[in-house]
This record gives sequence, structure tokens and C-alpha cells, in this order.
Amino acid sequence: MFNHSKGIALLLALGITTLVLACLSLLEETTPTLLTVAAAVTFAASYLLVYIVLHFFIFEEISNIYRVLEKIQKKNPGLIRTRRGGKFLSPLQNLQGTIDAFATAKNREIEVLQQNETFRREFIADISHELKTPIFAAQGYIHTLLDGAVEDLAVRDKFLRRAAKSLNNLELLVLDLITLNQMESGVVKFTFTEFDLKETIQEVLEQLEDKANRRDIRVRLQADAETHYLTVADKDKIFRVIQNLVSNAIKYNRDEGKVTVQLKALKNRIRIKIKDEGKGIPAEDLKRIFERFYRVEKSRSREQGGTGLGLAIVKHILEGHKTKIAVASVVGEGSVFSFDLPLRAKEQASKPKS
Repeated sequence: MFNHSKGIALLLALGITTLVLACLSLLEETTPTLLTVAAAVTFAASYLLVYIVLHFFIFEEISNIYRVLEKIQKKNPGLIRTRRGGKFLSPLQNLQGTIDAFATAKNREIEVLQQNETFRREFIADISHELKTPIFAAQGYIHTLLDGAVEDLAVRDKFLRRAAKSLNNLELLVLDLITLNQMESGVVKFTFTEFDLKETIQEVLEQLEDKANRRDIRVRLQADAETHYLTVADKDKIFRVIQNLVSNAIKYNRDEGKVTVQLKALKNRIRIKIKDEGKGIPAEDLKRIFERFYRVEKSRSREQGGTGLGLAIVKHILEGHKTKIAVASVVGEGSVFSFDLPLRAKEQASKPKS
């Protein structure tokens, strides 16, 4: 700031001196000696006056602001970048740029805090409701038995089964919460091995066969019978991804509908698609279905069971595999969930047909 003050004061003093000399030269009685003295006095007086005003009343205050910004920067490294150098005549412009950068960074920080606060409130409300439902249900059955219904063997057995089911749902919810929290915090480690994705999908379909048969839903796998869809991934976690997606396709399908799991080998990856013929997902809900506890039809979804965390876990598992899940849906026609996994080296795996 000292150099800025001297430079500007020098330029202004030269300008004022030149102007005074130009005016004096128009007078007839002006002599060279007078012009010399006038030039020296004008230059010295204007230089000192301008320098004092600029340095102590403007640039010193600017320096104080920079010092405050530097203290803030030390407490928050990387938040702002002070620019004390810059152009010779633009200290205020540099200061404005620094303050603008600081204000932008603070606005971003405030937005993140507001988003986190909104998320915290929604999460607490959601988890409170999800925990309350099975707990209150189990309490109701147990208190009814304690009030005398335990003497009726048929009622006792029925209520105990329902209480046990509610507690099982509570256990699943807690386990899913623990799993999701571990994934988000990076505690869960992925174990990558080579396996045939088609065999894994067939295992999932066999496991969910009874669930599909209860609603007369046909589940079929579309894949080349002679192709080995070899991939390198965490087999157990990919099993859970496919299990969750197929289970949802059955759960939210129409009665006597169809679920199709399609495998397609591309150039260097395998594409997996799970398609159902359910009610579909409205466009405004598509971006939120992977959030914790988000349900398209809250009352109907809770009646059908589930923790509301399945798709959130699916999203985190696939992100751990450096891939993303995509969803397309048409209301009244159904939904399609898809994601890619790497295809094993061409020389070792069967090539896709052209």
C-alpha cells in the first residue's frame, strides 16, 4: 500500500504542478525564476498533501481490512485468497475481488449448513416415525396379551407372531441404518472378486420365487445362454443390489404382472436392467427415491413392508463400484432400473454378439 500511495501522489503532484505552470505562463510578468519557485512549491505541497490523505485515510484503512481478511484466512485455510499485489492503480479493485470471493465462500457455507439442517430435521422426523411404527405395534400386541388375551391360545399365538414380526422389522431397520452409516463413513470395505453375474442373478431369482408366485408375477432373465457375463466386483454386495431391485419390482408390480431382468454385454461393460409393469414413479419423485426413507406412496409402501433404506443402500454400493444407478419410469406402465459393471478382459471373456 505504501508504493501505491507514493505512486499516485507523485502522478497527481506532477499533474497539479503542470497545470499551475501552464496558468502562470499565460501572465506577462511571469519570470523563469518565478516559474521554478512555483513549480517546486506546488509539487512539494501537493505531493505531501495527496500522499498524507491517500496513505493515512485510504490505503492504511485498506491495509487494515487486508489484515483482518488474512486473520480469517488463517482460521479458515482455503476459504479466501487475498490479492495484495495486483495492478499499480487498483488496490480497491483487488480488495473488492477479495471481499467478493470471501462473500461467495460464506454464502456457499451458509447454503450447505441450511441444507444439512433441513436434512437433519427430515431425517430425525423420518427415523422417529419408522422406529415408532414397529415399536408401537409390538407394544399393542403385548399389552393386549397382558390385559387377559393370553388366556385365549388362538389369540395369544396370533398376537405373539405379529409382535415378533414387528420386532423383526425393527431389527431390519436398525441393521440397514448401521449398514448405510458404515458405507457413508467408509467403514465398509469392498472385496472384489471375479464371478459370473448371470449365476448371481439366477440365485436371486430362485430366492424370490415364492414371493413372486404369491402374486402370480412372472420373473424372467433375458441373457445369452452361451455367454459368461464375467465381472470383477464385490459379489455379496452386488447380490444385495440385485436382490433389492428385483424385490422392489415384485413388490410394486401389478398382480399377474411381469418382471424382466436383462443382461447385455457391451464393449467393456455389462449392463443390467430390471423392468417391472407396476404403477410407475411420478417425475417429481424420481430424483428423491434414493434418499433415506423416501417413499413415493408413504402409506401404501409402509403396508407393504420394507425399511425405506433399500435404494439408498443400493446407491452407495454402486458408488463404491464407481458406477451409478439410473431409473426411467412412466406412470401407469412401470419402471426400469439399470446400472453397469465392468466386463472382464475380452481375451478371457466371451465377446458380445454384434
